Amino acid sequence: MWPKAWKLNKVDSKDQIALERLPRHIAIIMDGNGRWAKKRALPRSMGHRAGVEALRKVVKTCSNLGIEVLTVYAFSTENWSRPKDEVGVLMTLLTEYLRKELQELHENNVVIRAIGGINDLPQEAQRELDNSIKRTRNNTGLILNLALNYGGRSEIIDAVKKISKDVLNGKQQIEDIDEGRFSNALFTRGLPDPDLMIRTSGEMRLSNFLLWQLAYTEIVVIEELWPDFGEKALLAAIITYQKRDRRFGGIHTD
Repeated sequence: MWPKAWKLNKVDSKDQIALERLPRHIAIIMDGNGRWAKKRALPRSMGHRAGVEALRKVVKTCSNLGIEVLTVYAFSTENWSRPKDEVGVLMTLLTEYLRKELQELHENNVVIRAIGGINDLPQEAQRELDNSIKRTRNNTGLILNLALNYGGRSEIIDAVKKISKDVLNGKQQIEDIDEGRFSNALFTRGLPDPDLMIRTSGEMRLSNFLLWQLAYTEIVVIEELWPDFGEKALLAAIITYQKRDRRFGGIHTD
């Protein structure tokens, strides 16, 4: 269990990171659990369990730093094609994580949210998720946004359908549709777009993750496999982000 007061090492947090220029929203593609297990001649399930521990460390660090939103790619729409027993392990781990960590998350002011096709998850996972969301909804700290049964393309299609229905019902005019209205039709409505997206395991692809929201996000890809990812790796990624020159398509004149 985490200690009641989460504190970062002062050298790591204050001497190397500009606390006034932290990313508001960090998104992470947690990749490499299977490879981590294979390197150690372990079953893939052990890699996923090690990945849960890495998530605990990252949530703790983000909360301590004052990050507003952490979105993690926990289960994609494509993950259903994995072997049935592996999918079962992933769903069990989700349920266990929510059940075991909820009290600690709640005590540390974390808000739990979820995006994706939640209604297609197993009933037990849905119940734990619903309970976690309700229990933490009035908290004011880090928003832990779990992408579950999520796919960027399906999210965009879903948004188009929502807007189309509003137009057909006379609730919205086609001429009034802009980026803001479209963003409000997405699962992430009300949240800022990610400033920093981290992908572990060295893979150079988005894997259908937050395709609309990542338009101007700074991307950091690291070789480290997800179970090996922790506080120091996260801080290093944030330092890399802070060294970037974010122009959003424009130029700096100074």
